[in-house]
Order: sequence, then C-alpha cells, then structure tokens
Amino acid sequence: MTTKENVKRRGSGGIRRTRGERIGNRIIVVLLGMLSIVMIYPFWHVLMYSISDGAKALGGGLFFWPKGFSLFSYGLVLRNAQIWVSYKNTILKTLIGTALSVLLSALTAYPLSIRRLKGRRIISMYIFFTMLFSGGTIPTYLLVKNLGLIDTFAALILPGAVSAYNMFILRNYMLSLPPELEESARIDGARATTILFRIILPLSTPSLAAIAMFYGVSNWNSYMDALLYTNKLSLQTLQLYLRQVLLQTSSSNAAMTVAGKTEEYVSDTQVQMVIVAVSVIPILIAYPWLQRFYTKGITVGAVKG
Repeated sequence: MTTKENVKRRGSGGIRRTRGERIGNRIIVVLLGMLSIVMIYPFWHVLMYSISDGAKALGGGLFFWPKGFSLFSYGLVLRNAQIWVSYKNTILKTLIGTALSVLLSALTAYPLSIRRLKGRRIISMYIFFTMLFSGGTIPTYLLVKNLGLIDTFAALILPGAVSAYNMFILRNYMLSLPPELEESARIDGARATTILFRIILPLSTPSLAAIAMFYGVSNWNSYMDALLYTNKLSLQTLQLYLRQVLLQTSSSNAAMTVAGKTEEYVSDTQVQMVIVAVSVIPILIAYPWLQRFYTKGITVGAVKG
C-alpha cells in the first residue's frame, strides 16, 4: 500500500478509521444537527413571531422568517417607563443576589470540606434535610414580615440567598482539591480566611462559575418573592411587570393605534412572544461567558461525596 493510500485510510490525527466508523461518525453528526435544530427552533419561532406583523402572524404555521416585519408589539411592551425600573431592579437583584449567594455558599462549603472538622457530616445532613423539606410559603412570609423586610430590596435577595444544592456542588469540588495545599499553607502561617480567598476559591473557579450561573438565572427569573414581599412599583421586578402587561393586554382591545392615524393588530399570542423574548435574551447573552466553566464545574463537583 502506497503512502498516499495509507493517508486516505487514516482519519484526522493519523488515527486509522474503518468504513463503519466513518459511517457512524456521519450518522452522529446528522443526529446532533437534528437535535440542535429541535432545541434552537422553539426560541427562533418565538423571536420571528414577535417581530412579525400581527395580522399576518394569526395565520400560524412555521416561522423561519418574520411574516411582515413589525416592531409595534415591542413598542407596546417597552414604551412604559415602568419596564426600565423593573429592568433595573432585576439587574441589581441578579448582580447583588448572585454575588452574595456565591459568597455565602463558599463560606458554608469550605468548612464542610475540611475533613478534620468534627461533626461536619451531621451539619451536612442537617443542610441536606432542607432540600427535602421546608417550612412552606406562609411560615416563610411570616419570618420575612417579622424581620421587617416587607417592601424592602433585601426581601428580593435574602430569603433565597443560599441553595443547599449549589452549596453541595461547591463543597464536593473543594473536597476534590489536594488537602496538601491547605496543610502547606498552614505550615507557612496562613489563616483560614487567607487559605479560602487566596488558594481554595481561585482553584474552584469552574465550580464557582457554574453555581453563579445557577444563582444568576434563578435571580433573573424569580417571580414569587417580588409578588409576596413587595407592593411598591419602585421594587417591581421584570417578571412581575411582564405578567402585568400580559394581563392588561388580554383584557384590552387588541387593535392598537399607531401615531393616532393607522391601526395595527396585536394579538395576545404576539405579546406573549415578546414577553418571552424580552426576558430570555439577556440570559442568552450572558450564558456563553460562563458555559466554558459549566461542564467542568458540575462534573468534578458531582463525583465526590
């Protein structure tokens, strides 16, 4: 066999592949491509529907492209100044709440990852118990009320500041780190806070990024805390405002006047599509920045107990 024929029989990286392997790889590529389309198209459908002409969109069908371009439905949702107040509250809640949650999770996970800590298994079981059972909505509301947090920004952050699930992911990741790192630092005279913030946390970046994404998405999409604990419009979050817009649109006339001259039809379904797009797009923009840490952080944090 000549050198040229030998190269043709080998795949990338000089690895020899049989005909069956090549066929199998093509089938995998096709299946993954079809799966990607199935997962991406629903949001694409929402986006294309939301920028379509309201009357033409009523025909339904598949929306690979907008049916008559129109941004009137976005103007209906975004023209109210209250949405920008809600956006500000949601962004602040997401940034401050995520930072606080990650910090509290780290401060809880690190002591529980120290093997010489007496009673750490009992404490871990006590925290794990909260994943299975909770006091319920009414006791939680009464606690928030008695703490004086009703109609305060803190009520949007503190009640759900720490997730036991996320804390255990971070703890398990810290357990996977070599214990010799901490021992050598203690020999050099480092304190626990120094070891945590200058050694453990920098090495736990993948897991921190993973739980930060969990906390961030949870804070962004949170709805019940704003509904239960706040009554002021100045503390209204994006999800609560979008619900209000949807209810108002459903109970009002669907024909809206543009500049007082022409009318454009906007259906309830189109408003729903706009609401989904407005609430999801920021998360889609932020996700790629954290995705590279996601798999490693979750995988390593899940293999040790």
